[in-house]
Amino acid sequence: MPAEPLVTTTSRRVPTQARSRRRVEKMLDAAARLVVERGVEALTTRDIAEAAGVPVASLYQYFADKDDVLVALAARDMEEMDEQVSRDVTTLLESGAEVTLASLVRTVMEAFVAVYHRRAAFVVLYLRGRTNVAVHRFGREHNAKIAEALYEQARASGLAAGLTPRMAQLAVEVGDRVFQLAFEHDLHGDPETVEEGIWMVAAYLESRAAS
Repeated sequence: MPAEPLVTTTSRRVPTQARSRRRVEKMLDAAARLVVERGVEALTTRDIAEAAGVPVASLYQYFADKDDVLVALAARDMEEMDEQVSRDVTTLLESGAEVTLASLVRTVMEAFVAVYHRRAAFVVLYLRGRTNVAVHRFGREHNAKIAEALYEQARASGLAAGLTPRMAQLAVEVGDRVFQLAFEHDLHGDPETVEEGIWMVAAYLESRAAS
């Protein structure tokens, strides 16, 4: 993965040296383990520091509070998600096969599932943890970016001449809710719910984009 900042813009200090970056990664890895074990609400900065084997004062050098840690963790995993989507969409476009809105939607949503399967903490934090205000805000902002990217990609490829930004936004919100339902009780997700969601989003976009 590219060497992007590991902490959010609200963090107190951005790690630039390799040693500092490793320390922050260690804290985020510890937070990920604890999120799966205890959930979002029960987590404390002291718990994270203890699990990472660092003084709590060291944690506060990089993060203002627990929410800051959670958003940094979500951002790290979401970066992996964005990279997965980018790779898979590029593979689809370069495959030589006919690209349709349905195949584009399937590729994107299956990329999401692949990362959710690798990142259990992301499922707990991002799909189940949005009672946390900071995580909820992060999710809303990222959904808006996904909708914009979907709109631009679909229009640029000539797949959806009638697509509007609002339609793209609704499709993303529906897909997001599908994932929340699919992974609500099982970290591996419910394949049938995901499949229905893929069909639903694709059918909506195809019907609206052609109008």
